[in-house]
Amino acid sequence: MKEDKKKQKKIKKKLLDKYRLLILNEHTFEERLSFKLTRLNVFVLSSLVAIFLISFTYLLIAYTPLREYIPGYSSTALKKQATELNYKTDSLQRVLAMNEMYFNSIKQALKGDVSAANINKDSIIQAVKLEASAVDLSPSAEDSLLREKVDKEDKYNLFESATSTTNFVLFPPVNGSISEPYNAKEKHYAVDIVVAKDTPVKATADGIVVFSEWTANTGYVIIIEHSYGLISIYKHNASLTKAQGDLVKAGEVIATAGNTGELTTGPHLHFELWNDGYPINPTNFIDFNK
Repeated sequence: MKEDKKKQKKIKKKLLDKYRLLILNEHTFEERLSFKLTRLNVFVLSSLVAIFLISFTYLLIAYTPLREYIPGYSSTALKKQATELNYKTDSLQRVLAMNEMYFNSIKQALKGDVSAANINKDSIIQAVKLEASAVDLSPSAEDSLLREKVDKEDKYNLFESATSTTNFVLFPPVNGSISEPYNAKEKHYAVDIVVAKDTPVKATADGIVVFSEWTANTGYVIIIEHSYGLISIYKHNASLTKAQGDLVKAGEVIATAGNTGELTTGPHLHFELWNDGYPINPTNFIDFNK
């Protein structure tokens, strides 16, 4: 016990022993500054300085732009840019998915892979007759007044709508003899018109080009989307003068006829018309022998 007390007294004495720190002029040995110190004071002061430096360094890194240079920290600008890129990526994925569905439908139209819908016409007609018989079709006084007012307005209307279906006329893309007619049973949803090579191929109506590329089977192909759900397809061309996204007018040259692709036997135009996803016979609407 006495030895422990002696050791404690020695340690206490060492900590509390006073020392003097002198700063002298090297040449004249003149005393400039002097400090009275103890080992305990030096330890406490060193600890406080260390704590201050650590705290200052932490605050400097955490609340200033310097933290961007520390591994593990990211800048707000990078976070904002990453968020914007994430939204753009999501939007692009949606657009790509929609375009893929659209091009798949066009591929089915090009391949002729379309299944006809079986509709029971008799049941539809019978249902319409039953519904019509159950409805009172006699005009009311208000209805008669409204009809008379509309008739008067139409009588003096000098400007008809340019987009009415009655004024929608299809322009012949080329003129020539038909070598192979439209045949839905054999899945030939087109007419093949024999023409000379490099004959100008014209748009059958106003629209926008949705496809303009080379295909192995049908050569240079161009597809135009028109109003009222109508799509026209032109195959086996020698060259294309319009690109995807171009707006075209009826009668405007969009390609030159040729003999490209594997499924061809000579210079001709393979022309198809589709309405709301179903093929229609072009000769019902266009005269190719003018």
